[in-house]
Amino acid sequence: MKSLSALIAGLVFGIGLIVSGMSNPAKVVGFLDLAGNWDPSLAFVMGGAIAVGLVTFHFAKRRTLSLLGEPMALPTNATIDKRLVLGSLIFGIGWGIAGFCPGPSLVAFGMGYSEAVIFVVSMIIGMGLFAFLERPKT
Repeated sequence: MKSLSALIAGLVFGIGLIVSGMSNPAKVVGFLDLAGNWDPSLAFVMGGAIAVGLVTFHFAKRRTLSLLGEPMALPTNATIDKRLVLGSLIFGIGWGIAGFCPGPSLVAFGMGYSEAVIFVVSMIIGMGLFAFLERPKT
């Protein structure tokens, strides 16, 4: 049941990205182009996601088990440190250059965008490099 729920959630998320146009990197770059032909539609998508998230997390914080009976595992660390800030900067720069973040890149990859293939391969290499650098020292 857990795998089926994950599949359904992923499909709903992916369909939402396609319908909103967020799987198209030109749409994201248009949002980031404040000095040119600015496209505010991403702000509405993000605003809707934030609104849904605020309501959902409000109720989730009160629960100990998910609807599927799994333990709730919400983040508890609220510290803003150098690693978080640097990671956010790297993420934002990559997002601005490529027009993709991880979720939409996977949707675009599945849709056959060649730019997404390059991005996803680069993302996997970056994740592997991070895992290598962060491995426990013995």
